[in-house]
Amino acid sequence: MVTFRKGKKRPDAEREKIHNLHGTQKLQYIWDYYKLPMAVCAIILYIIAYSVYGKITHKDVTLYTALVNVAAGDELTLDLGSRFLESEHIDPAKNELYLYSGLYLTDDEDNPYHEYTYASRIKILAAIDAEQMDVVLMNREAFDAFSQNGYLCDLDELLSEADPAFYQELKPYLIPNISILEDNAIDLYFDESVTYHAETEEYIMGLDLSASPLIAKAGFGEPVYLGVLANTPRKETAVSYLQYLFQQ
Repeated sequence: MVTFRKGKKRPDAEREKIHNLHGTQKLQYIWDYYKLPMAVCAIILYIIAYSVYGKITHKDVTLYTALVNVAAGDELTLDLGSRFLESEHIDPAKNELYLYSGLYLTDDEDNPYHEYTYASRIKILAAIDAEQMDVVLMNREAFDAFSQNGYLCDLDELLSEADPAFYQELKPYLIPNISILEDNAIDLYFDESVTYHAETEEYIMGLDLSASPLIAKAGFGEPVYLGVLANTPRKETAVSYLQYLFQQ
């Protein structure tokens, strides 16, 4: 025999009470007594829907490219992004080329973009550490900064192994730079009387993009350099990107 504790309503009495309510009274009653389980159900449905949507709309990143101290218009942005995928016959519905923009590196306090430098450095370091920056297009100041920190790979080695013929074509545009392996900058910071010295290494780190048809038609007022990150796991795709930039 089923018993009920004192003060608890029988299920049939509960149903009868709901049946006797009308309009907003019924809605208010249902809300008052069932809002918690309704909220839990709504959260569960949201999580399920969000997961399904994420799987349906997910795209694999073919290449991570960054613009540092360089601003690209709409047309160049398309050339540097989705049109590369098209040239490689890569399905844009399932893949994307991720393009970082709005990144600035400068030590010039009079530069109008100086205030963005700190945030840009944090973003760049995080992307490099996560292996989510493969190719960077930049001006000379940014090229020097990337080079000195040892972020860029040896393009001589990369291109000569990947595509010797293409490497010979690019040789006139390959630019060396210096990587600082070790220095006494910290000592100099605390004592200005200390003489600065550094252990450095020089190798081919950059590519002058002046001969690239896509970059030339953009009409930049200063040279734009390209570098490939030393820790990129997508070196083969990076080489394909260089070939795309120089194709006629």
